[in-house]
Amino acid sequence: MSRILFWIALIALVVMAVRSKLRAAVRRSQMEAQQQQRPAPSQPAEIEAMTQCAHCGMYFPSSEAVRADGLDYCSPGHVRLPPR
Repeated sequence: MSRILFWIALIALVVMAVRSKLRAAVRRSQMEAQQQQRPAPSQPAEIEAMTQCAHCGMYFPSSEAVRADGLDYCSPGHVRLPPR
């Protein structure tokens, strides 16, 4: 009877070891597939200079500035208002 229990335990250990190795291989292949699917890191956007509105004082990108009389404004409505 003890021989049968020994062989059953041995077979169970072998089965568990094989399943563990197969799970590790599947996880490894999934991680490799995910790494291949990830897009390459893109170049960071260039840092844009900030400017301050002459009327309200809010900072915003200089590419969005409305320029009048040598001053920068955040909107066309502030161009008509007096600077601070």
